[in-house]
Amino acid sequence: MRRFAAVSWIAIPLAGVLVLSGCSSAKTDNSDELQIVANPVAAKPAVSPAVTVKPAGQVLPTGAVSALAVADGTLVVALAQPPSLQLYDLNALASPPVNMPLYGKAEKLTVAPGRVEIAEPAQGVVQQLSLPDRKLTETKTGGQPASSIAYGADRLVAMGPAKDIQVLPAAGPARTIGGQLYSADDVVDTGKGVVVLDRLRTAVFSVDVAAGKVNEGLRAGDGAANAVADSYGRVLVTDVRAGALIAFSASPLIMRQRYPVPGGAYGIAYDAQRSLAWVTLTERNEVVGFDVRGGEPVEKYRFPTVRQPDSVGVDEKSGRVLVGSAAGEGTQVIQP
Repeated sequence: MRRFAAVSWIAIPLAGVLVLSGCSSAKTDNSDELQIVANPVAAKPAVSPAVTVKPAGQVLPTGAVSALAVADGTLVVALAQPPSLQLYDLNALASPPVNMPLYGKAEKLTVAPGRVEIAEPAQGVVQQLSLPDRKLTETKTGGQPASSIAYGADRLVAMGPAKDIQVLPAAGPARTIGGQLYSADDVVDTGKGVVVLDRLRTAVFSVDVAAGKVNEGLRAGDGAANAVADSYGRVLVTDVRAGALIAFSASPLIMRQRYPVPGGAYGIAYDAQRSLAWVTLTERNEVVGFDVRGGEPVEKYRFPTVRQPDSVGVDEKSGRVLVGSAAGEGTQVIQP
């Protein structure tokens, strides 16, 4: 029987280790006690085997998917080659999609009120797709922006290897928040605090946006991959190397749950209407839905997917789950 590890009792010592190690330079000091190896490498999705079970639901004939999102009745699929978006009307999936070219490959799509934020790191650009009018505007950030989210009237942009977060206000100059990070790969607003995911350090850190500080951090398994906020002020993180779903409260930053999810847990999306966390298992070509309302996740659904299911999204209105194949085998639409 799978159980949560009783882990919250180790949160304070681990946070201390992270803060202490952050006092020295992350650029030159490889003695970080949280690292398994001296020169850490960011976690990547496990390579999927060939599909042996027919994917559940409907499969749309898209190319290799680099990211996807669902907003305002629209399925937004980012394709790697050529770098572009395909926009599907969720109420008319048989209709041809609207194609929109991008400057470069989109690594992350994040839903914000009235728009989708599109991070294109190779081009140093974050674009905004407004919905339902489907217009693209751009913000040049420089560097390699890994993700972007709305934060009140401002935007927070995780700047990847630059090891910091850009705060882009609605008016006035941008500012930067840094410290302790090896890589700023995703930023999540839980409603009770902001958390940044560091894949190189396989850790999460709380961020005080008002004070412009990166605060305490905690180890997030052996290979933190992706993160999403849930309805309970927590950030949920997939650990692809150890195979786990980890939950952290944001304020204070404490590991609340660590639940084993074997099979290369990688992509994650959250359905706030049903309290379901959808996790893709790239080693198994599966997607699993967990009810996260209780003391431990409860598996409610498990479906076979397209090959290399690196991306997942959910339509909260209908409950449909969308899974994108990074191997070019389409985008899957599943009605649980």
